[in-house]
Amino acid sequence: HRLEPLPPEGPGQPFVLAGVRFEHPRGPVGHSDGDAVYHAVTDAVLGALGEADIGQLFPDTEPAHAGADSTLFLERAARCMHERGYEVGNLDVTVICEAPKVGPRKGEMIANLARHLGCGPDRVNLKGKTHEQVDAVGEGRAVEVHAVVLLERI
Repeated sequence: HRLEPLPPEGPGQPFVLAGVRFEHPRGPVGHSDGDAVYHAVTDAVLGALGEADIGQLFPDTEPAHAGADSTLFLERAARCMHERGYEVGNLDVTVICEAPKVGPRKGEMIANLARHLGCGPDRVNLKGKTHEQVDAVGEGRAVEVHAVVLLERI
């Protein structure tokens, strides 16, 4: 997600990753709350199920999704996963940004993901990386998240 200064200087929203709010002068610009971790994990779960992606299920052209809490998207993916007879075998998430540092809040983020996905925190891994000041992510103008999930039959 693109990061912009917070109001009144810009259109950035509070910087939230995996349901945890970080104090930062820039925040994501998006139709919902811009939680890039929940968006990536939602897409990973939906993709593993062969379902439509987050943009198809929750289009940014839909006024009802404006400012929406991304927890709703993740919980819908989790509900679909459970209804189809699957659970999380493991989840690996990589957050790439120069700042804020996610390490100090990693436990909170893992706990939130596990709770919404209905699995133990021992099945969730999360790490923070930087782009070493290269490109938009490295310059602090964007955050990037990669998520890979293994689903197991219940």
